[in-house]
Amino acid sequence: MAKYLLLKHYRGAPAAVNDVPMDQWSPEEVMAHVQYMNDFARRLEGTGEFVDEQALSPRGGWVRYDGEGRPPVTDGPFAETKDLIAGWMVIDVDTYERALALAGELSAAPGAGGKPIHEWLEVRPFLGAPPTITE
Repeated sequence: MAKYLLLKHYRGAPAAVNDVPMDQWSPEEVMAHVQYMNDFARRLEGTGEFVDEQALSPRGGWVRYDGEGRPPVTDGPFAETKDLIAGWMVIDVDTYERALALAGELSAAPGAGGKPIHEWLEVRPFLGAPPTITE
């Protein structure tokens, strides 16, 4: 089994077919979307392929070490993941092809008007053993 990250983007990916931003959906449309995501995760729990998922808050900032007791925090001018990443799901599947199939299914979550979003999801494998460096 291999773990994959299915990454949902706010921006940065090609536009979805049903490209109405979530803040313009009705409460019922948001509830239907969340229900689809929950049902999808429950189904993968049943097959043993679900690891974890989270939607992310738009709040956040950048932090770095800047000397003893002084971690500076900023809200820019960097590209902010809070503006780019909406959430993620981690799956543990037998093949890359299975990861792609599940990402395609997840892309069909309903959006505005109850129609599938057809959003692009980034599929990234977890790094396994570190690469061997030879000289």
